[in-house]
Amino acid sequence: MHRFFIQHSQIQGSRLYVEGPDVNHIKNVLRMKPGDQVMVSDGEDMQYLCALESFTDGLVWFEIVDTWKENRELPSKLYLFQGIPKSDKMELIIQKATELGVHEVVPVVTGRTVVRLDEKKAQKKTARWNAIAESAAKQSGRSRIPQVREVMAFSEALAFAGELDVLLIPYEKAEGMESTRQAIEGIRPGQSVGIFIGPEGGFEEAEVEQAMECGAAPVTLGRRILRTETAGFVVLSMLLYHLE
Repeated sequence: MHRFFIQHSQIQGSRLYVEGPDVNHIKNVLRMKPGDQVMVSDGEDMQYLCALESFTDGLVWFEIVDTWKENRELPSKLYLFQGIPKSDKMELIIQKATELGVHEVVPVVTGRTVVRLDEKKAQKKTARWNAIAESAAKQSGRSRIPQVREVMAFSEALAFAGELDVLLIPYEKAEGMESTRQAIEGIRPGQSVGIFIGPEGGFEEAEVEQAMECGAAPVTLGRRILRTETAGFVVLSMLLYHLE
């Protein structure tokens, strides 16, 4: 069943409406007809089973058939600080990170980042990445859409991460899976967790030292070298298993 997200203000009594790009998708792509049912989330905990009622003035109106409270989010907010990779890898990272329960994704420019975006390109990329996060949230049945932040410099990302409870930075020179296990198992529900992943080539040693000075714990992900598009998934999977 197709899923859509709305703001709580779009609920009016026993009806609600969908607006924006979803209108064209419902009408011209899915070709839905009156009576067809969809799932709608208000971006928090409320879920609505709805039946299509009508198309009016750029809106799609639905009748609310059933309502219930269901939180499909992790008990901790996970922030993925991802060094911007080459090609379209960032799109895959955002899609899969959304499926794994990430709360926010922060694209980061590091010393070894190859891709350099000017302000205009960065804005276009951010809009595209947020659209991918929304699509993945719909597909995976999330209760909310993760936000993809605007591109940050590494120093800006560290300052932003300073507000979080726990910081992890996978590092190829870190040793001992036991320390990784302890770091993961020490995280309690309700804590906010930042995960720093470098681009191709990883972080520069000075960057790792800066992160450690800000409280980040260096962890190993095993004896193999993981690609930038794989490392974040591994940490998120560990955290998902631990927290749920």
